[in-house]
Amino acid sequence: MNNDQSQMKQAGQPDTGRRNLLKMTGVGIAAACVAPLFTTSAAAAAPVSAASQTELKLGTEWDKTFAKSDKVEHKKVSFKNRYGITLAADLYMPKNTSGKLAAIVVGGPFGAIKEQSSGLYAQTMAERGFITLAFDPSFTGESGGEPRHVASPDINTEDFSAAVDFIGLLPNVDRDRIGILGICGWGGMALNAAAVDKRVKAVVASTMYDMSRVMSKGYNDSVTLEQRTATLEQLAQQRWIDAEKGSPAVGPVSLELKGGEPQFVVDYAGYYKSKQRGFHPRAINSNAAWTLTNALSFMNMPLLSYIKEISPRPLLLVHGEKAHSRYFSETAYAAAAEPKELMIIKGANHVDLYDQIDVIPFDKMTSFFRQHLNA
Repeated sequence: MNNDQSQMKQAGQPDTGRRNLLKMTGVGIAAACVAPLFTTSAAAAAPVSAASQTELKLGTEWDKTFAKSDKVEHKKVSFKNRYGITLAADLYMPKNTSGKLAAIVVGGPFGAIKEQSSGLYAQTMAERGFITLAFDPSFTGESGGEPRHVASPDINTEDFSAAVDFIGLLPNVDRDRIGILGICGWGGMALNAAAVDKRVKAVVASTMYDMSRVMSKGYNDSVTLEQRTATLEQLAQQRWIDAEKGSPAVGPVSLELKGGEPQFVVDYAGYYKSKQRGFHPRAINSNAAWTLTNALSFMNMPLLSYIKEISPRPLLLVHGEKAHSRYFSETAYAAAAEPKELMIIKGANHVDLYDQIDVIPFDKMTSFFRQHLNA
């Protein structure tokens, strides 16, 4: 990444114009990487059948949204997290290397799968000499967990640590040189995981969302207490409906544009719905939806309460200059302790950092991990 393509920032306040981007109400929340995250509509599709929690049947074909590299070896793997859920992942190993290498675990975006952005990041970093692992979070993609298409600030943070468990046991990985990289909503999860898991030596969050913040407070913290209370009342009633039915209701298919949506929602659809970019049949944001009650735990469990405890391990935040979500990284940066960096990519929007190779600052990420993982 050239100097004229990005700027390094040591401090900054969110642009006030971005704070007026979208006013959230108690009727619903359109949150990160999917719109809506939940809706109060009673209409719902049948839940997607779950992958087995004990034995995953992983495909063998290359079904990624990006081309396969001839510089790395790839294989699908599986492992269990601390809650007994079996996770599916893609392991990428650079060719023609010897000895123990540094490793990076990659997750995200929110509502995506390992065949999309996280896999692209993982393969690219493997080309640069790291052993990498891109995983499907619990309840999504090829991973286990029931019901399907739910997220949890606790369990999905644990997914990162379970991935560290797995990669750190590989014979060619130096377990004292493991970093994590989170994209979009899994950027916030990565920060949370790094704060609690002291085995993580360095962390990068790219185009980061704090999912607990946006679900509980709306974009730019615009939701009032009355609106929050009304949303929780509606979700409580939805729980009765789910309990009577015996399974959770899910919302309408994500990102089906009808006209008049905010530009960032159009941008999401431009990635997740495009077969030339990020569409994948297993991705929630491509052709499915979250459960209607998905927001509940996020609304009551702030993810970044202990962000200062990442220190003294280094933190790098990367965000697009024109991203509607930029304020998440800016305020996380302000709350974190040193050593920390905030890199703003000129001209980039939120989803540019999903798959645009000429925009994603892989050179910076490589130098960051090489320095701090001593690779």
